[in-house]
Amino acid sequence: MQKVNYLKVLTFTMCTLAMGTTLGQTGYEKTITSYRDSIDNVFGNPETSILPEDHIEEFKGIPYYGINMDFRVEATFKPIDNGKTFEMKTTTDRLPKYRPYGTLSFKIDGKKFKLTVYQNLQLIENEKYKNYLFIPFTDETNFETTYSGGRYLDMTIEEVEADEVVIDFNRSYNPYCAYNSRYSCPIPPSENHLKTRIEAGVQYVAHH
Repeated sequence: MQKVNYLKVLTFTMCTLAMGTTLGQTGYEKTITSYRDSIDNVFGNPETSILPEDHIEEFKGIPYYGINMDFRVEATFKPIDNGKTFEMKTTTDRLPKYRPYGTLSFKIDGKKFKLTVYQNLQLIENEKYKNYLFIPFTDETNFETTYSGGRYLDMTIEEVEADEVVIDFNRSYNPYCAYNSRYSCPIPPSENHLKTRIEAGVQYVAHH
């Protein structure tokens, strides 16, 4: 089994996250589209793709929901002081160590929701990614239009501790193991299940 190499995709993701907070809607949509195109280029290139070799030629692009500003929501961050380190379950026997860094509270269609934000203890040791935070989640679209194992969001410490915090589900992405069973991917903890349909971000169709 292979570990998910998040470092390959985080650089571009984090750059566009920062850009998206200062652009108007037109610029924002262009940023999202550019990001999605870049991921398609990575997946479609035999030298960089994580897809099984026999799926690369038939790859036509990753499916997404249309960009929906209703799923770009303001949130309130609450830190978790001295969060207890735990081993997050994965799709294999690998057990990476995380700690809960805080929670993000927000509303969708007037209903209140909360997600726990996690910090990977291995990435803390990497100077470039020490501020990286991880938000794995599941919702009511799983097994239908999105991957059964849930989806992921990335944020940084600076973003969650900013005066104005935004969760952007348009930027959600699939675990690598959604595309290739050789990878080992974190399973979203049950506390991060959203009892609503997050119809934004990446979708999933088996055998791209």
